[in-house]
Amino acid sequence: MSELITAELVDLDLSAETKDAAARSLAERMAAHGRVTDLEGFLADVAAREAQMPTGLDGGIGIPHCRSTHVTEPTLAFGRSASGIDFGAPDGPADLIFLIAAPAGGDADHLSILSTLARSLMDESFTGALRSATEPERTAALIRGDEPAGEPSAQAPAQAQAQAQAQAPAQAPAPEQGTRPETAPEAEEAPAASTEVPAEARSEVPPAAPPEAPSAAAPFRIVAITSCPTGIAHTYMAAESLEKAGQAAGVEVSVETQGSAGFKRLDPQLVRDADGVIFAHDVEVREKERFAGKPTVDVGVKAGINRPAELIAEVRQKAERGEVSGTARAAAPMDKDAETGDGFATRLRKWLMTGVSYMVPFVAAGGLLIALAFAIGGYTINKAPSVAEHFVWADATSWAALLFQIGSVAFGFLVPVLAGFIAYGMADRPGLVPGFVGGAIALTINAGFLGGLIAGLIAGAVVMTIQRVAIPPVLRGIMPVVVIPLISSAIVGFLMFLVVGKPIAALQKGLTDWLSGLTGANAIILGALLGLMMCFDLGGPLNKVAYAFAVGGLANPNEGSLKVMAAVMAAGMVPPLAMALATTVRGRLFTKAERENGKAAWVLGASFITEGAIPFAAADPLRVIPSAMAGGAVTGALSMAFGCTLRAPHGGIFVVPLIGQPFLYLLAIAAGTGVSAALVILLKGLRKTPRTRAAASPADGEAEVTVAA
Repeated sequence: MSELITAELVDLDLSAETKDAAARSLAERMAAHGRVTDLEGFLADVAAREAQMPTGLDGGIGIPHCRSTHVTEPTLAFGRSASGIDFGAPDGPADLIFLIAAPAGGDADHLSILSTLARSLMDESFTGALRSATEPERTAALIRGDEPAGEPSAQAPAQAQAQAQAQAPAQAPAPEQGTRPETAPEAEEAPAASTEVPAEARSEVPPAAPPEAPSAAAPFRIVAITSCPTGIAHTYMAAESLEKAGQAAGVEVSVETQGSAGFKRLDPQLVRDADGVIFAHDVEVREKERFAGKPTVDVGVKAGINRPAELIAEVRQKAERGEVSGTARAAAPMDKDAETGDGFATRLRKWLMTGVSYMVPFVAAGGLLIALAFAIGGYTINKAPSVAEHFVWADATSWAALLFQIGSVAFGFLVPVLAGFIAYGMADRPGLVPGFVGGAIALTINAGFLGGLIAGLIAGAVVMTIQRVAIPPVLRGIMPVVVIPLISSAIVGFLMFLVVGKPIAALQKGLTDWLSGLTGANAIILGALLGLMMCFDLGGPLNKVAYAFAVGGLANPNEGSLKVMAAVMAAGMVPPLAMALATTVRGRLFTKAERENGKAAWVLGASFITEGAIPFAAADPLRVIPSAMAGGAVTGALSMAFGCTLRAPHGGIFVVPLIGQPFLYLLAIAAGTGVSAALVILLKGLRKTPRTRAAASPADGEAEVTVAA
C-alpha cells in the first residue's frame, strides 16, 4: 500500500481562492497519482460532506474530507495558502488545508494514521512547522510523522523526538505545576503525575506509598464521546482538545472516539466511576444508555474542539448541583444513524418505516399461505373447521385448510407488529410492550391498519415522555422491565379503548367501504396514483406507504382491497422489467455495468422487487424515474380498469394463478413495461449527441450510438 501522503501531494503555494477551488486543486493531484478514480464524483462527495458542516477550524486550518467509492486508498493532500481560504471557521480563513480522502471501506490501519494527524493539528509546534516548511518532501515527512516538528539539525532523530516530547507539555501546563521550560526532565515528570493526582493531593501523600492517597482527594473524572459524520478528523481533534483541557484543569478525561474505524468501548468500570459525561458529536452516540444517570453535557463536535474548557467547567457545575441529564438514554433504533438536525417529518418517516419493515415478513408469510390455500381449496376454504379438530391426511381440502389457518394466524400479527415496532423505532425496547398492546386493541375494536399505526405512535410518544422524567437512582433498575411497561400499557390501552379507538375504527370502516365501492373512473385514478407512488422512489418511503396501504386492506379483504393489492404489485414490477427491456433493446445507450444489471433486473422485476431499478435511477435519475413513474401509472390504471384482484401480498409472476383476470393482469404489466422502456430509451437517446458518439469508447460498446427515434 502506498504512503498516506507523498511530496507530489503537497502544494506549498496553493493559489486557490475558494474552498471548492482548493479541494479541486488538491484532488487533481490525487487523481494524477491514481488515488482518485473519478475526480468529479469525488469532489461531489467532498461537497456533500462540506454541506453537512463547515470543515474550518480555529487556528487557520481547513480539513475538507469524505469517504468515497471513488478513492482507491486512504490519501491525504496538503496545501498552504498565502492569502487564506474561507472554510467557515469562526476565527477567519485557513492557510493550512488538508484534503483527506478515505475509501468507502477504509482499513483501520490507515484510519488510525488519519486520527493521529487530526490529533497533531491541535499541537502548535506541528502547525508551526508546516507554516515554515520550504520543501514538499519534508512537509510530507512531517505529516506522516517520519520527522519531528522541530527544525532539523545535527542532533540524532531520536534526540530531536525526545526534545519535541519534552517541550509539548510546557505549551499547556496545568495550573498547579511550576515547571520551568529549561528543566526538561521535570517537564517530563510533571504531566505524568498530574494525570493521576493534583499537586495539592501529592503533597499530602507519603512518597513511599502513593497508592494510599485519600479517596477524597481523587480528581474529578469525566468520560467523553466524540464523533462526526465522516469519523475521520473532527472526531479525533475533539478528543485531543478535551484531553488537553482536562490536563490543564486537573481533571481526568477519558475519551471514546466513535470514528470510521469503529470504536473501542470505554472500560465499564471507568464509566461507572465517572463524575460527568461530555458528548461532542454530530451523529448519534452509539450505546448511549451506558451513560444514563450522570451529569451530561451534549454538544456538537466542533464545540469539543473550540471550547473544551467551557464544557469541562459546565459538566462540573452540573455535578455540583446534582443535575442529572435525561438525554443519556438509548437512541431509538431508527435514530442511531440520524444526522443532527433531522426534522420531525424525517424522524416520523423513519419510525413508520420501522414498523412497516418488521411487518412485511408477517405479511409475506401469512398472505402467501392464505393465497395458496385459496388456490388449492377454493375461496370457501375460509369456512373449513379447525384442523386441530378435523384433519384428513389424504384430503387436499384439509391441507388447504391447514395452510389457510396457519396463514391467518401469521396475518393476525400484522397490526400488532406494525404498532409494536413503530413504538420500538421511537423508544427502543421499552416501546414494544405498549406498542403490541395498542396494536392488539386496534384489532379488537376493528380499527385495523390505521388503528395500529396510531397505536404505535401513541405508545412510542408515551414511553418517550416517561423516559424524560427524572427518576431516583434506586428505581432506575426496574424502570425498563416493570414501571415503563406497566404505566405505558395502561395509558395506551385507555386511549385506544375510550378516546381515539372508536373514531379510528369509524374511519377505517369508511375507507373499507370506499374501496369496496370503487368502480369506473375513480378506480382507474386510484390505480394510477398508486402506480406513481410505487415507482417514484423505488422501494423508498412513498413506495412503502402505497404497499402498506394495499396490505392493510388484506386484513379484511373485499373486492376493492383485492383490486388495490393487484394494482400495487403490478406497478411495482414495472421499473426493473422496463430497465431490463431497455438494456436488451438498446444496450448501446447503457454502460457495461448497467447492461449486466439489466440481466438481473428481469428476475427482480418478475419477483416484485422494485429495488432492482435502483442502480439505473442512481446513475440517471432525471430520465429513469419519470419513465418508471409513467409506466407504473399506466399499469396501475389498467389493472384497476380490468378488475384484476390479488389475495397474495407478494410473489410477482409466481402467484399469477392466484390472480383474478390473470391474462389481463399480465397485459397491464406488459403495457406499463413497454411505456417505461420506450420513454427511457427516448430520453437517453436524445442525450447522445454526435460529439458524445465520437468520444465514446469502442470497448464499452457505445462508439456507434445513434439518436433514438
